[in-house]
Amino acid sequence: MMKKKKNIRELDPFLEREREQYENPLPSREYILQLLAERGVPVEQDELCGLLDIEGHEEELFSRRLRAMERDGQIMRNRKGAICQVDKLDLVKGKVQGHPDGFGFLIPDDGSPDLVLSEKEMHKVLHGDTVMARVGGEDRRGRREAKIVEVLENANTRVVGRLYEEHGIQFVVAENRRISQDFLVAPGASGGAKAGQVVMLEIMQQPSKHAQPIGRIVEVLGNYADPGMEIEIALRKHDLPNEFPHDAEKQAKAFSPEVRPADYAGRESVAKLPLVTIDGETARDFDDAVYCEPNSQGFRLVVAIADVSAYVKAGDALDKEAINRGNSVYFPRRVIPMLPEELSNGLCSLNPNVERLCMVCDMQISAEGEIGKYRFYPSVMFSHARLTYTKVADMLENPQGDNAREYAAVLPHINNLYKLFQTLLQARAKRGAIDFETVETQMIFNENGKIEKIVPVIRNDAHKLIEECMLAANVCAAAFLKEHEHPVLYRVHEGPTPEKLEAVREFFKEFGLQLGGGDDPQAADYSKLLKQIKGRPDAGLLQTVMLRSLRQAVYAPENLGHFGLGYEAYAHFTSPIRRYPDLLVHRAIKAVLEGKQYKPQLKWAELGVHCSMTERRADDATRDVEAWLKCFYMRDHLGSVFDGTISSVTGFGLFVALDDLYVEGLVHVSELGADYYHFDAAKHQMLGERTGKRYRLGDRVRVKVVRVDMESTKIDFVLEGETTKVVVEGAGPIDVGAWGAAPLPRKAHKPEKTGKAGGKGTGKAGKRHG
Repeated sequence: MMKKKKNIRELDPFLEREREQYENPLPSREYILQLLAERGVPVEQDELCGLLDIEGHEEELFSRRLRAMERDGQIMRNRKGAICQVDKLDLVKGKVQGHPDGFGFLIPDDGSPDLVLSEKEMHKVLHGDTVMARVGGEDRRGRREAKIVEVLENANTRVVGRLYEEHGIQFVVAENRRISQDFLVAPGASGGAKAGQVVMLEIMQQPSKHAQPIGRIVEVLGNYADPGMEIEIALRKHDLPNEFPHDAEKQAKAFSPEVRPADYAGRESVAKLPLVTIDGETARDFDDAVYCEPNSQGFRLVVAIADVSAYVKAGDALDKEAINRGNSVYFPRRVIPMLPEELSNGLCSLNPNVERLCMVCDMQISAEGEIGKYRFYPSVMFSHARLTYTKVADMLENPQGDNAREYAAVLPHINNLYKLFQTLLQARAKRGAIDFETVETQMIFNENGKIEKIVPVIRNDAHKLIEECMLAANVCAAAFLKEHEHPVLYRVHEGPTPEKLEAVREFFKEFGLQLGGGDDPQAADYSKLLKQIKGRPDAGLLQTVMLRSLRQAVYAPENLGHFGLGYEAYAHFTSPIRRYPDLLVHRAIKAVLEGKQYKPQLKWAELGVHCSMTERRADDATRDVEAWLKCFYMRDHLGSVFDGTISSVTGFGLFVALDDLYVEGLVHVSELGADYYHFDAAKHQMLGERTGKRYRLGDRVRVKVVRVDMESTKIDFVLEGETTKVVVEGAGPIDVGAWGAAPLPRKAHKPEKTGKAGGKGTGKAGKRHG
């Protein structure tokens, strides 16, 4: 018997790997799939156990391995329970993406084109579920459809929503509009909630072909309009961790609130350098401090960054929760930090007039703004002043003013930073970094926690100065790790896809303009075109189309460069208090300095996917909260008339961004007039079939606010005036752009400018996630 086991098991090509990982190794997944392929037919589990000589005490563990392979879509069981190779069944594994209208899409894991899931198919699943599906026919629009064969993994165990009651039956409507099914509340499981209240429901029974999902209410959040409810909903809707585990809190509280003498070991001190922090007025966690001095070669720039890695060690409780969160989330009036406040606002924050551990990037920059020699080293610093963007801008503009006198000790160094900034701007222009003119906004709240007004955030030279310093340090971090061939998460921003490139070029032909660069345009080509259109009345329209042709920046271990910034390699180093990828970069740099290699808990590729996801999750959550607050704000403006700009054109209507209010709403296609309107995605327009009336991205319109729906966070407008256009020489009738008066258009992916720039009044003014 032992001889037979040895002959079978030792044929496993991955036996040594299994022995390294497990005390009692089982046949590897690859070997199981190999045997199934050799058999060529579905195999019963008992037969498979016999083939692999699985002994009685191994059967439970072997069953677990098979279940894991089922979850991962490697095998399936047919109706008779026999095990099948998925590759032989012509099935597609993927994730379900629901649509608010009831249908959905299957996003295949292999990257192949998305498949449509009909409303009937969506009754079997919820948004986010992982399924196996068979490719079917086509829907009425010619799109390939999929039929769900099996649900591999349910993504939702809880949902946040609003409780309703009809004819004695209670049900919950999910806040996530991608989940279109209503959840029945089991008898006696309402938890004392009343109709209309916001609740958290635990799913007891997932949906199936013949049954609705059923659940029990486990938390009553309160009434829909209660102060702060919009944030409570967003936290649960997007599954944002917002309470620290006990072991993480315990670890944070155990640290000394001040730097200890023992912490100085192995560090160079820069405490005597007059380093300062420059942030927004409401900022509480200070990641970075800067100092600059001129020298014979140009400038010495010192960027000191909070040394979070000195306190948060790989694999400890704080690290596990930091991975889980991925980044801090900045809501209006509330922050969900990546690290407990003892660290984020205390021991790690570069607060004024106290010593702090830091990682320094010490750079030599030429008079032309080119980075020469640089080095990284762990250090101890002392912040000589906590400055704000407003104060620094005033000090530069009014060198004899009150702020200049108050901070006279550091004013010469601020002036040095400003001189360096001017040279860095020249280098930025030379490499062709893209500078889109966008407007960010800040919500001003009253004492009741509701919006009083929405104002634009003016980015002054102090914002840009810090931005350039952070860019320099981030570039050095990427170059350092690339030079030493150490794995890391790069910040990757790729150029336009061939499809988007073709579309943007076709669009610009109508205007007699051309985007250079052939099949591989660079950031400099975009910058050149931006300079050409600057000052044109249609500049807003043209810039928006350019912006939408670009991809979204992500974290990845492959260095593919940063298209928007014009860098061959770029990484995030400057914000480890609020971004996990920056903490990973710090650990990697320290490992190189010590002659070691840092190996994270997860694979680098997995970390890249996860951190990109948590970044999008935070953006989606903050967008939801801002949309709810804006709806609440607009209830007071029902019936009012405003001027605005068409910020997006879709098949169902026009989105209009209002001047002054910086709020967006929809003019439905049915409100455009007595005509059949056709949507042209390539031209970003809606065209009337009979009248020839055209509504295009960038058009100026006058609208009336007719409906504000708090539940769906939608604002509806109707047109009140004619579209404003202007004739541009050589281009025919062109729509007036008002980019400077409108917020960033919907779904536009803005290439980041830095790890730190203008904020949105979210309790972290002056910081941006990108």
